[in-house]
Amino acid sequence: MGILPSLSGLPVRLPIVTTPPHTGQEAGYARYTFRLRVSSTARRALSGEWDRCRWVWNQCVAESRAAHKAKEECGQARLDRLLTGWRAARGWLREGGSVPQQQTIRDFSKARSKALKDIQNRVPVRQRAGMPRFKRKHAARPTLNYTRRGFRLKEGQLCLAGGICLTVVWSRQLPAEPSSVRVYRDGLGHWYCSFVVPAQTEPLPETGRVIGVDWGVAETATTTSDEHDLPHAEHGRRAARRLARYQRMMARRKPPKGQKASKGYQRAKKRAAKAHAKVARQRQDTARKWAKRVVRDHDAIAVEDFKPKFLAKSSMARKAADAAIGATKRALVEMGRKHGRDVRLVRPAHTTMDCGDCGARAKHRLPLSERTYTCTACGVSRPRDKNSAHVVLVRAGLAPAGVEGGGPERPLDVRAA
Repeated sequence: MGILPSLSGLPVRLPIVTTPPHTGQEAGYARYTFRLRVSSTARRALSGEWDRCRWVWNQCVAESRAAHKAKEECGQARLDRLLTGWRAARGWLREGGSVPQQQTIRDFSKARSKALKDIQNRVPVRQRAGMPRFKRKHAARPTLNYTRRGFRLKEGQLCLAGGICLTVVWSRQLPAEPSSVRVYRDGLGHWYCSFVVPAQTEPLPETGRVIGVDWGVAETATTTSDEHDLPHAEHGRRAARRLARYQRMMARRKPPKGQKASKGYQRAKKRAAKAHAKVARQRQDTARKWAKRVVRDHDAIAVEDFKPKFLAKSSMARKAADAAIGATKRALVEMGRKHGRDVRLVRPAHTTMDCGDCGARAKHRLPLSERTYTCTACGVSRPRDKNSAHVVLVRAGLAPAGVEGGGPERPLDVRAA
């Protein structure tokens, strides 16, 4: 909780969460994803490697459940010892690399620890992470993780342990030496590699401007600057007719339970997956381009820390999902950190009830049909979402006297309690 002076002169206690400013060149780690050109030989090798890792995962699930019934501990150290015995007793398992199998155990241990932590903290059942389950052969998508000793880059190719060489489509340069790589296949059958590298900040010229961002459904993002509002792109709505056609094709060709799907069903399923992937890429492209424009034009950004999860049960669920508010917010925060901007997350409580000029709070909640906010204390009147964006800016300590485009004389170090 931070205490900020309101515009009326009285101190107001406001819930504020801010991201710390960048003090060094490194800003954590970042992922760089590239498309892979996989030959038939390499595809068979990757499939075999994934079958072995999937078997290790399923063995970990079985051992974990048996240990739970016996009231014994089943941590990562125990599973590592078991992996040594599994590889010694099975020659086909030794044919694969030990690195991806060890990383499979680490991924399992993280998933199990998260589930146990949620149970211990009494997280509601609908929100907690479930215990790891068995992975079926035709349902689970291949994912292989390699640490630095399990791969190398040679002459533009990615060489994995076990003699698997993959051609990488280098769409951009890696900023540093990667520490690990993830090789995976998406729903369309395309292979990708994702490198983890230390993220270097790329500072942009200072502009002396600040901005507040409020999230919504009618407009994905409403800001204190009219030039940087993000309208609802409606990518999913435009693709709905084509997607519905493919889904009807799938429904007509759906095989009976226990029978193998026909080639026509597989074609329809792949077309539907392509439509979904195209919409996802369009949303990501729109979000990143908008985020880059906002970050380039402003030194400090106050962002409403909005959680759109509750909209899934409302009448606005479809339109909210098409707006991709969570992905857009994440793109804005990541872009701000990448370029060393001051990004401050503000809790959204009462942002629609407070006045962005005098800080007075309305006595009742505004219904969604009321799109204009009128303050009864100072008389200011502006669009509801614009007022919320101003409130977010004031709460972050970036708008003295509510002047748009202005900033404080000195940066405020407001942190969560």
